[in-house]
Amino acid sequence: MIYLHTPSENPYSFLEECLSPDDESPLKFFNLSKLHDDRYDRLPFSIRVLLESATRNCDSFHFRESDVQAILDWKCTQRDSVEIPFKPSRVLLQDFTGVPAVVDFAAMRDAIKRLGGDPESINPVCPVDLVIDHSIQVDSNRTPDSLQKNQQFELERNKERFVFLKWGSSALRELRIVPPGSGIVHQVNLEFLARVVFIQDGYLYPDSLVGTDSHTTMINGLGVLGWGVGGIEAEAVMLGQPISMVLPEVVGYHLVGSVNSIATSTDVVLTITKNLRQLGVVGKFVEFFGPGVAELSIADRATISNMCPEYGATVGFFPPDAATLEYLRQTGRDESRIQIIETYLKAVKMYRDYTNSTQDPEYSQVVELDLESVVPSISGPKRPQDQVPVDSMKGDFQKCLANKVCFKGFQVSPKKLAATVSFSFEGAEFELHHGSVVIAAITSCTNTSNPSVMLGAGLLAKKAVEAGLTVKPYIKTSLSPGSGVVTDYLKSADVMPALRTLGFELVGYGCMTCIGNSGPLPEAVIQAINQEDLVVCGVLSGNRNFEGRIHPHTRANYLASPPLVIAYAIAGTVNIDFNVEPLGLDRNGEPLFLRDIWPSRKEIEEVERQHVLPAMFMKVYSSIQDGNDNWNSLKAPHGMLYPWDASSTYIKSPPFFHDMTREEPPLQPINKAHVLLYLGDSVTTDHISPAGSIARNSPAARYLQERGISPRDFNTYGARRGNDAVMARGTFANIRLLNKLVGQTGPHTVHLPSGETMSVFEAAERYARDGQPLVVLAGKDYGSGSSRDWAAKGPFLLGVRAVLAQSFERIHRSNLIGMGIIPLEFASGESAETLGLTGRERYTINLPADLRPRMLVTIQIDVGKSFQVTARFDTDVELVYFRHGGILNYMIRQILKSST
Repeated sequence: MIYLHTPSENPYSFLEECLSPDDESPLKFFNLSKLHDDRYDRLPFSIRVLLESATRNCDSFHFRESDVQAILDWKCTQRDSVEIPFKPSRVLLQDFTGVPAVVDFAAMRDAIKRLGGDPESINPVCPVDLVIDHSIQVDSNRTPDSLQKNQQFELERNKERFVFLKWGSSALRELRIVPPGSGIVHQVNLEFLARVVFIQDGYLYPDSLVGTDSHTTMINGLGVLGWGVGGIEAEAVMLGQPISMVLPEVVGYHLVGSVNSIATSTDVVLTITKNLRQLGVVGKFVEFFGPGVAELSIADRATISNMCPEYGATVGFFPPDAATLEYLRQTGRDESRIQIIETYLKAVKMYRDYTNSTQDPEYSQVVELDLESVVPSISGPKRPQDQVPVDSMKGDFQKCLANKVCFKGFQVSPKKLAATVSFSFEGAEFELHHGSVVIAAITSCTNTSNPSVMLGAGLLAKKAVEAGLTVKPYIKTSLSPGSGVVTDYLKSADVMPALRTLGFELVGYGCMTCIGNSGPLPEAVIQAINQEDLVVCGVLSGNRNFEGRIHPHTRANYLASPPLVIAYAIAGTVNIDFNVEPLGLDRNGEPLFLRDIWPSRKEIEEVERQHVLPAMFMKVYSSIQDGNDNWNSLKAPHGMLYPWDASSTYIKSPPFFHDMTREEPPLQPINKAHVLLYLGDSVTTDHISPAGSIARNSPAARYLQERGISPRDFNTYGARRGNDAVMARGTFANIRLLNKLVGQTGPHTVHLPSGETMSVFEAAERYARDGQPLVVLAGKDYGSGSSRDWAAKGPFLLGVRAVLAQSFERIHRSNLIGMGIIPLEFASGESAETLGLTGRERYTINLPADLRPRMLVTIQIDVGKSFQVTARFDTDVELVYFRHGGILNYMIRQILKSST
């Protein structure tokens, strides 16, 4: 902790005691049971973690006694928007979001030095793990050397980034790099990094974390409280600052029954996602309880927790129980440590028996799901919450084709519904239709952490191959599991040969197709799609399927369990009813239905018992930090300050602190701002700051070409997050962005003074030359999706000073404030449409000197109209960050003050 005062004695030190007093070096902990307060026993388990943090860190400055009492009195304070601090135990980064965090640390060191401070004062003060998992792409597939080729391409494209991260691992204390090829960050976190209980400086306390990826929530399945934050907020935690948060409501999700024999954990999570999204849990915790939880494995629970961003909650928490401890054993954790964990959790009443209802806490509200009612499902074609039972899929897709353009519609004209395109591929003739599958990927952290669905896919593949079924060669099939452990147990179960036969060759260990790193489709397939503007499909075992994310040419994308990914790949289309239509013909020419080869849950469980072994986890993770030959061959610079290379197109010193002064700047109004974009509902961070490929006709492409970079080496926006010039040009560059100023999809806007239509970046450049501030108009759920800090940094660099929306996604709202952008919310029932706004007005926003959280602010527009909106600063701390121009500016100034 970086203290700007002298911390006082902890008023809760009386809770301190030794876990085993007779030990030579006894471990201490804060025993909340010694509060002797009945309210503690009724608190949700997730809230108990927040309470423990507040009592242990209580210093009458960052953490006050009133904070402890507010949390303890949660039943009464939960709906009062009470602000509390929380200090996570650690921070988790992936390389897409981690690189800019390390870039910011390097730039902050430069700024501290320029302003007369000590650069070494900029260091993480808590454990930080950065897992390189988002850089690898599916360039090669269906060949035995695909893994080797893709890893080589990954190194060639990302060498500068990897060298920079190597510098960071040696220059920054507490930063550990998990090299590429080790697995997906959330699965590595689950299988290796998670402690469940921290042992630090002689104290025990709950493991907790924040991560710069939305799906950090996956770790809640292991009983570890964690969620995604913006990179900017994570950097503040790395610098020792607690998170300021509003004490949340907690929805109790009561699970009963058992999953039936044909449903999977993926089906369970898609059902829960739909239910909770309809219920509305944004900004809330969800905590699972009931006897049904005891029927779920840790992998099942982690799958449910992983999808938490898709149902909108902050966390989906499963308190630790006997299954948690058994999972730690299965994954090779030390037995003596497991014993300490169990003793501690029981002592502080954070250990659950899900079959004992007397342990059930009080919740804000309770909803229930009978697991027996879950049916095989997929979700799409554009959002994770749009669940479709497999039995209804054919009819649903046909409706989507005809529906007007929306989340469930493509508005294909009646004349085009039966469109067919013939094409040649590898010497054979094929046809594409609406609904044809062109990408089938077993990928992402969501499902590849779960042996039951991975082995289920393997068993289905084995039966399919034995029956003589195949997958058409033009379909881009791939297998990118979350860790090497998956490969080991698939090999042990002897299902890898069948997966390879169907085209699901191992292509890498990383977040590949799910993040948009699906690589190129065959040119013949692209031409066929374009010829009739076909709505073709991607089917993947991932957690996100927003428009333009998976691949620019797959307009429909469906989330499915790994077995269903294979089934739809074999069928070659989503326009099929598996109940009445066969997958294909078997070796005897007889129709073969999906039900004929679908493995039962009991069958899968037996294989899992035999082939998922602790020794596999110990083997894979014993040498995880050793890296591979490619990683180890990289030579990184040394030194406290990073030697920026002006010619680098990957790593560049950002301009955020170039003009920064030691003193807080005065609050400035926004005068006569133009609207840069007028957007609708559910604009995601994929729309604002794409992570996928860089289009060859884009401003970012022109920037790279001017520096001698050929299109084949453009890489992705995600990989180039360390270069602000690329990322500013890539802001609002999604091909599916719908800007109402233009009226059609694409990354364009109208430069209002001239009336010309141009790229968003070019318009922003013109406005900047004229010194004109900008605002963005939007609808509901602005900034949903991945927790991308560049979705706030990019607009800031374009000159956006405020976003006016009907509602904001939690993480993105925080990121906007972290960059000094004002999130403004229309009054309830009001919107740009109801107020008659066109986006062509000019907006003046006067901020009062006594600006307070959630204060009403008046907006005046140049057509003689004014209206009030809410300034969405939810806490005093957020307001302080904003006044300093952002959270990192605040931290630099505070560190400078503390050293003088």
